[in-house]
Amino acid sequence: MQKKEEKGISFRISLIAVFFAFCFLLIAAKLIWLQVYRSPWLSEKAANQYEKNLTVQGKRGIIYDRNRREMAVSIDVVSAAAYPPRIKDTASVSETLGTVLGLDPRALRLRLISRRSFIWIKRQVTPDEEKAVRNLKLDGIDFIPEHSRFYPNRFIAAQVLGFTGLDGHGLEGIEFYYDSYLKGGEVRYTVRKDALGKKLDAGQEKHAENSGNDIILTIDRNIQYITEKVLKETVDEFSAKSGMALVMEPSSGAVLAMANVPLFNPNSFSRFNKFSWRNRCITDPFEPGSTMKIFSAAAAIESGGCTSNTIFYCENGKYRIGKDDVHDTHAYGWLTLEKIIKYSSNIGAIKMGEMIGPEMLYRVLKNFGFGDKSGIDCPGETAGLLTPYERWTKIDAGTIAYGHGISVSVLQLAAAVSAIANKGLLMKPYIVSAICERNGEKIREFAPAAIRQAVSPQTAETVSKMMAGVTEEGGTGVRAALEGYTVCGKTGTSVKVDKKGEYTRDAYVASFAGFAPRENPRVTVVVVLDEPRGQHYGGLVAAPAFQKIVREIFNYLNIPPKSKSEGLTAAGEKQRVVAQIR
Repeated sequence: MQKKEEKGISFRISLIAVFFAFCFLLIAAKLIWLQVYRSPWLSEKAANQYEKNLTVQGKRGIIYDRNRREMAVSIDVVSAAAYPPRIKDTASVSETLGTVLGLDPRALRLRLISRRSFIWIKRQVTPDEEKAVRNLKLDGIDFIPEHSRFYPNRFIAAQVLGFTGLDGHGLEGIEFYYDSYLKGGEVRYTVRKDALGKKLDAGQEKHAENSGNDIILTIDRNIQYITEKVLKETVDEFSAKSGMALVMEPSSGAVLAMANVPLFNPNSFSRFNKFSWRNRCITDPFEPGSTMKIFSAAAAIESGGCTSNTIFYCENGKYRIGKDDVHDTHAYGWLTLEKIIKYSSNIGAIKMGEMIGPEMLYRVLKNFGFGDKSGIDCPGETAGLLTPYERWTKIDAGTIAYGHGISVSVLQLAAAVSAIANKGLLMKPYIVSAICERNGEKIREFAPAAIRQAVSPQTAETVSKMMAGVTEEGGTGVRAALEGYTVCGKTGTSVKVDKKGEYTRDAYVASFAGFAPRENPRVTVVVVLDEPRGQHYGGLVAAPAFQKIVREIFNYLNIPPKSKSEGLTAAGEKQRVVAQIR
């Protein structure tokens, strides 16, 4: 009996030993399989538990004005993040962080109770917010370094520059158009944690030079400020819906200023109406009204059948075309071409168009760039509207000659006026002069480029003389005159179209386009006011703004008036004569 019990015990011991040996073999086989065949998978799984890789953009390039003054820069900021598994009391943490960071506690708690190992709490927190959260000393909360876009001049050239989103990508303006050049390369951060989920200082950051390229604009910050200031004052004075103004260098096509009112601050763009974000000098077409008469006159002269002294009968203020009547503000009889421009006769412009025919008028308007995009390096450019002359009716040909039935952008109008100032040579408008690496080496450079000879130099000279007459006594643009300088320009007043496509009688666009000085044109300026109240004529609303802008620009550029320089010359000659007599 005793032997049987001993055998039973030995059997059970052997059975247990075999069982444990089998288990050991299974474990050993599993270990060998995991260590030998699944080693990469295990390493990755382990790393995922104590490492978190974050990817952020390198510092974005700087945008400068033409004088290398900063218009847009990137500054170092931090973003608040969390590791949900480490946060025990999510309700309390959500309530506390929501109060400090201005977030919805309920929405934050839903994110904290997720199974994700990492979440963003708030991107690009302020220094005060960062300090307040750090003082709370909450487990599972971290701060990740990033970059934020900052516009030191606030409202100045906001629509030109545009802005970026939280991810550092451009959303509007130059920031959007040149995003591929401006954006920095990707920077990877490795955040390491111990078994308790605490951050270790051993985490490595890859600090490669990943900054984006810098951009140099043709914009002059001071001229931009002058233009915006005067435009805003004018919009406020006449309670206009909005305003646009553009300053261009006639000989090169370089844009010196491009202003849009209402203004907005790109540092806090979300607080402003989206209407104010748009660079309407580029994107919005409008019917130019009488400013178009200078190009109709250029077509008449270019045809060879007309001079500045050619006379036209202006029908005493009323002219019937088919079923339509066209009126002038004042009743005129016979007027020379020069007087038609000076007094801005609609009927005279129609008579010019009838004399040269639709084809010639269309061809010259096309030569000046109307109906086509200029190709400027800004997003959303409009081509305006200039329908082929084959589709014009008789009334269409007449109205287009004095600026209705055609739509243009402020940029197109400025470029066309600059062509007249530039002896008939149309230049391509541009707003970026160079793209540089951070060390200053230029990787792309933009030089002035001629598009075509719009009209002959002789025609341009004749038209510029007529434009000078507009700002002299008796002309519609006398309020644009500037003492000591010869100003060339043209007023424009157009009636707006309502939603039904019909012309209204209570909504107007007032404009003035011109250049100065006539002898050596330095700037072309176009001012457009949308729906001014009280007064609506371009000569009363836009011309004074033109004069103020040009006067302040000439003071800034130190361009002396003719009378002053002539006086200095005469004084010098007198001194020399006196010295010789003595």
